[in-house]
Amino acid sequence: MGLIKAATSAIGSTLKDQWKEAIRCEDMNNEILMVKKTTPTGVITNKSTIIVAPGQCAIIYDNGRVIDATAEEGLYEFDTSSSPTFFAGEFGKTFKEMWQRFTYNGATSKQQAVFFFNIKEIIDNKFGTASPIPFQDWSHPIPNQMTNTLTPLRVQIKCFGKYTFKITNPSLFMSELAGTADIYETEQLKEQIRTEVMAAFQNVANELGTEKYKIPVLEMPSQTDEIKQMMDEDVFDADLRKRGITILGFAVESVTLDDESKNKIDKYELSSNAHMQQGKLVEAYANAVEEAAQNSSGAMNGFMGIGMMNMASNGIVGSAAVGPWQNNTANSNIQQAQNIQNMETMQGESWKCECGIVNDGKFCVNCGKPKNNKKECPKCKTLNELTDKFCSECGEKLQ
Repeated sequence: MGLIKAATSAIGSTLKDQWKEAIRCEDMNNEILMVKKTTPTGVITNKSTIIVAPGQCAIIYDNGRVIDATAEEGLYEFDTSSSPTFFAGEFGKTFKEMWQRFTYNGATSKQQAVFFFNIKEIIDNKFGTASPIPFQDWSHPIPNQMTNTLTPLRVQIKCFGKYTFKITNPSLFMSELAGTADIYETEQLKEQIRTEVMAAFQNVANELGTEKYKIPVLEMPSQTDEIKQMMDEDVFDADLRKRGITILGFAVESVTLDDESKNKIDKYELSSNAHMQQGKLVEAYANAVEEAAQNSSGAMNGFMGIGMMNMASNGIVGSAAVGPWQNNTANSNIQQAQNIQNMETMQGESWKCECGIVNDGKFCVNCGKPKNNKKECPKCKTLNELTDKFCSECGEKLQ
């Protein structure tokens, strides 16, 4: 017994009157995966016709075993004396041996039927993470000064998107899932596919967050091609393929952060901005030190400016330095300023400035005040107290 393809012209000719029965499945939309069609008597008579529409596969089931099948659209005549066609169309010889030895679970039901399979791509299947999944976000790296390395910020994300699938092995689909049901709908399978797809996607998401890829968390929707390629390389739908189904399309449409992760990133951004301000202040501080050291006549004014900058940094940078990293650059520049001053100024005994800092040079490294905070007589060069109006030595009026 088998199928013989009829001439195309026979569809509209008087030959159709010779066919005893016509078996077809007119509408197989996105919601139907398999439909069983038979005659009122449950027997397909010799010379009956079977019509296979585009995007369909038809198999002939006879008393518990498959006797023929085709995935090529057209008109077929059922002939009990012919040999099987063995999957004409897109499946070709690949499934020939499988269908020859296929018997549905050793069943011995006394009926004949045609099972029509929807082999079109089943589209518009939505997926979403039921709960947040972990992700390593390299767009917000945290420096580690001890190891001199960067580590990603750990966040929790929710992903939403769509996938498509297709029946690529009707034999396995029938034996593992649909059986000999009168109808098998997409809805019966969607939840299982969605669960397996999300499990596979979580593995891919973990891979995207590794040092190899470093995909920023909110840029994941733009990586659709790369995600699908990774899934194909890992055969992420291997369990589904064992049941005759293959995932064809997969697209992440949106990625959202949970509240805790949003707070993490907000704090990171604030800390990063403070770090940038600190960096600018340190750079200005270093420039001032360099200029003061190079200009002997203006050293006093230069170091006074540095002292004011240092006091400002104690209030501004001190609080800003607390974050994902610590920075000691300011302290090192203060030390550098003091060293430069010690080299550029005359050595003398240690003295304590009014601001409380002990110094060795002629000017205070903190506030820039001179060592001798007194008035000099323009005539005899005698040092007088700041409150004196006339020189104690020669009586000259002090400025």
